[in-house]
Amino acid sequence: MENGHLINLEGITKIYQVGSIEVPALRGITMTIENGELLAIMGPSGSGKSTLMNILGCLDVPTDGNYNLAGEDVSKLTDNQLAVIRNQRIGFVFQTFNLLPRADAFHNVELPLIYRGVPARKRKDLAKEALDRVGLADRMKHRPSELSGGQRQRVAIARALAGNPSLILADEPTGNLDSATGEEIMLLFVELHKEGNTIILVTHEDHISKYAKRTVHLLDGLIDTDRLNGEWIH
Repeated sequence: MENGHLINLEGITKIYQVGSIEVPALRGITMTIENGELLAIMGPSGSGKSTLMNILGCLDVPTDGNYNLAGEDVSKLTDNQLAVIRNQRIGFVFQTFNLLPRADAFHNVELPLIYRGVPARKRKDLAKEALDRVGLADRMKHRPSELSGGQRQRVAIARALAGNPSLILADEPTGNLDSATGEEIMLLFVELHKEGNTIILVTHEDHISKYAKRTVHLLDGLIDTDRLNGEWIH
């Protein structure tokens, strides 16, 4: 899908059962996200942003509503089917990097491609290309302990990019970085967005969201505001 909607959410609700009590995390989220958007999802603790990210990333399923990703309704898929979607269509970037400490940068980036069954020669090319895109071609053989925090996050971004996913989801991607390094990482996301990647950032930091063209604020499990280039959509 080159143009048009990448994501279509209709009436997404999520209710957690805590003992005999039902706790609503999302109360009916309806929104569309286009191919090639750079979007920030914001909100205070308890607003539902982590739950929404888990549903967007196919790590969880909604209690009710429909989630259409690249033309496929993924809201009713089984755990195994969701695992395939995650592996083939979604790249994840986490606050804590989630790198294997004993593997070098190259093997950390290559690992999801191994799970996908990509042939050895092709996955080596893809891993090298992804590390080159994030400016770490000269650090391929370094382990995480030999890299700075910013470099580790770049490895994580390269890992997300390597499989050419439809969607990159970044959860508080600068949360463990100092402000200068965080800005470098955000500028990298901006460059990747210019190259055509669809990126959704989940953050509670206003200075991070300013890099996104569109910002969605959640409050109490609902969309409170939705702005594109500063203009109100919702």
